Amino acid sequence: MDAPLTKGIHHIGLTVSKLEESAKFFISLLGWNEVRRNKEYPAIFVSDGSIMVTLWETKEEPSNQFDKNKNVGLHHVAFHVESEADLNNLYEKLVNSGVKIEFSPELLGPGPAKHMICYEPSGIRIEFTWPGI
Repeated sequence: MDAPLTKGIHHIGLTVSKLEESAKFFISLLGWNEVRRNKEYPAIFVSDGSIMVTLWETKEEPSNQFDKNKNVGLHHVAFHVESEADLNNLYEKLVNSGVKIEFSPELLGPGPAKHMICYEPSGIRIEFTWPGI
């Protein structure tokens, strides 16, 4: 069998309807850094030091929200957290900031891994996962 032709993820590009609010979610709530902006597109590039997310602003308001059970596309994006305490602290921070939560930290399958899902300001589902080790 041949070796894979790819080596991990370079970046994720997300189309958002609320560019500044979505960037603030990553920067203010998650502690990411703004890498750069492209005012012509417009886009904001953010990074946690391991991965970059490109936030591309929609040209017009979306006609409907993405439905993970009906639409082809990004179901969610998941980010790793280092510890169960980090996952729980992040949950509290998101709740206190008024972020819409789909579910609080819970076992992922039989465990001990845990995860939670919330929605960033443009409505994209964001999962946070602690692998339980």
